[in-house]
Amino acid sequence: MLRILDARTGEPVPATPARRGLTRVEAHVPGLDLTALRVLLTADLLVRALELAGTPLWTLLSAPREQAELRTAGTTLGIRPFEDSRDLASGLGEAQTVHVLSEDGAAPGAGPVLAVAPVEWTGTAEEPLPELLDDPDALRLALLSVPRTEPVRLDRPTLDEAARTVASWRSDVAGWAHRPSRPVPDEVRTRLRAAWEDDLDLPGVLAVLREVAQAPGVPDGARFETYMYADRLLALDLASGLGGTA
Repeated sequence: MLRILDARTGEPVPATPARRGLTRVEAHVPGLDLTALRVLLTADLLVRALELAGTPLWTLLSAPREQAELRTAGTTLGIRPFEDSRDLASGLGEAQTVHVLSEDGAAPGAGPVLAVAPVEWTGTAEEPLPELLDDPDALRLALLSVPRTEPVRLDRPTLDEAARTVASWRSDVAGWAHRPSRPVPDEVRTRLRAAWEDDLDLPGVLAVLREVAQAPGVPDGARFETYMYADRLLALDLASGLGGTA
């Protein structure tokens, strides 16, 4: 069961009701900036993780301004669309609500709060947000690589390194795809789920993938299935290189 650190109480709590009833995930952002995108990304990851566990979900966006721009930037970053909370909040019945917001934000109503630390651009030159979204997979991986409770400090070398990693993984996946398919090893599947079910520990998920890529006893077909399984959560489009040469 996925457990999250509730910022209201400082205690870990289940992200879903005991009977896995409808869960409402609501992202709260004041407007469009890098921290807002990290909040939306965290909500997206929570939704993906709960979907993998078979949880019924209702995903909502609460934003007083720049909703259209937020949705466009979110889609570019691989974040699936959230519905407008102003239109739908009244129809949620008894759904449990998980609020996702920046660590300095305030959540309305009841329900656990998933707090997200800020993102800061520390490059020497000004980097407008549209330019950062020119390589959305590199930005997504850079944000995934830091625990959500820790601030992210982005610069051009960090994004370039993330871009190289994504390209390398896509190349590896394309090569492994030519080998006979093998299931995800049980121990690897358990470790991946244990990581993301522990307060969305995405750096832990990425560490498992790096180990699998180098582990001598893992068949290439199993490496392929492992990366495809994890990409259901990471959404880095790791299969985009399929069709190339081995």
